[in-house]
Amino acid sequence: MHQGLMMTRITTTCLAMLLMCAVLGGANAQSVGSTYTSTAPKDCRQVGKPSALDGSTTRICPGKDGLMVLIAEDDLREIVSVGRNRKEAAEEPAAKIWFAPFNSSETTVEWRAAGPKPFAIIQRWHIADGSDPDKQGRPNTKAMLVVTRLPPGPVCHVAYVDAIANPTANELARKGADDFARSFTCGKDEVKIIGTRGRAVELATMR
Repeated sequence: MHQGLMMTRITTTCLAMLLMCAVLGGANAQSVGSTYTSTAPKDCRQVGKPSALDGSTTRICPGKDGLMVLIAEDDLREIVSVGRNRKEAAEEPAAKIWFAPFNSSETTVEWRAAGPKPFAIIQRWHIADGSDPDKQGRPNTKAMLVVTRLPPGPVCHVAYVDAIANPTANELARKGADDFARSFTCGKDEVKIIGTRGRAVELATMR
């Protein structure tokens, strides 16, 4: 009888410990997922007036978790950066990255987050290909996904995924964000080319 009671207590204790581990494990595991915001002019605040010289513009757009997205366009080229405010965003490494060809970013921003905290954004860009003109002589564009890491730490490009050369470009970009963004060191690590290297990536990395 005494032995049976002891075994019951041991079994109960083991089950309690297993249950506690499961609860703690569930609390600590943060699911990674995506949410979306817009950088369309109607959803943003324009900073100042368009340049009388070339029409260049700057706008600041609400993001996730108190972050703001800065979009600056100059000479048919854009930069996209993120910070707590316009000043912070403008000082990040991402605000100093200009692709050589004419380019533009789409207005949907995908935020990758672990629980409530975003750690990367993914955005589709269009890079002008001067060697591929349309019927009017204007360059056709090639699509590419850009993965950008977020604070804590600097904001900078982490990875490029050619959207034409890779049929599963969105999935590749998400995996790239999840695998590399949080441990990426801006200014030291080289931007990663994920998947097949296509024309858009070739254009974006021209120097």
